[in-house]
Amino acid sequence: MPVIYLETLIDAPLQTCFDYARNVEAHMKSTEQTKEKAIAGVTNGLMREGDTVTWEATHFGIKQRLTAEITGMSEPDWFIDEMTKGAFKWFVHTHRFEDLGGVTLMVDQFAYKAPFGILGNLANVCFLKKYMKSLLEKRASELKNMAETAV
Repeated sequence: MPVIYLETLIDAPLQTCFDYARNVEAHMKSTEQTKEKAIAGVTNGLMREGDTVTWEATHFGIKQRLTAEITGMSEPDWFIDEMTKGAFKWFVHTHRFEDLGGVTLMVDQFAYKAPFGILGNLANVCFLKKYMKSLLEKRASELKNMAETAV
């Protein structure tokens, strides 16, 4: 099972970082390169435990839809979103936040399984993991910028 792990230091309060990470509009802004937009479920504002959202985005030149649910949350320390429908066989994205004396450590842990068995495993090794890591790094960088300029 592939896992992508990222740590991002953000010069902003814990609650601010937590809120930007679960804000639908901030998510769309942080994923502009894939033209991601919320088209069903919660389509604006802050996501809460039990909420679902369906995203539409373009990956590898193909328009795709993915539905995720917030399956756990302990504000402002962590939340988990899980794919309920989409291109992956499954994924679990854990978002954690830790106050380091005024600076927030944001941790993304993205565990997933590619579809299509052996072909999916091959795609993961060849390009999918690198692609997903790049998307998550870009999103984290954009969230960092939003949270730091909001303070």
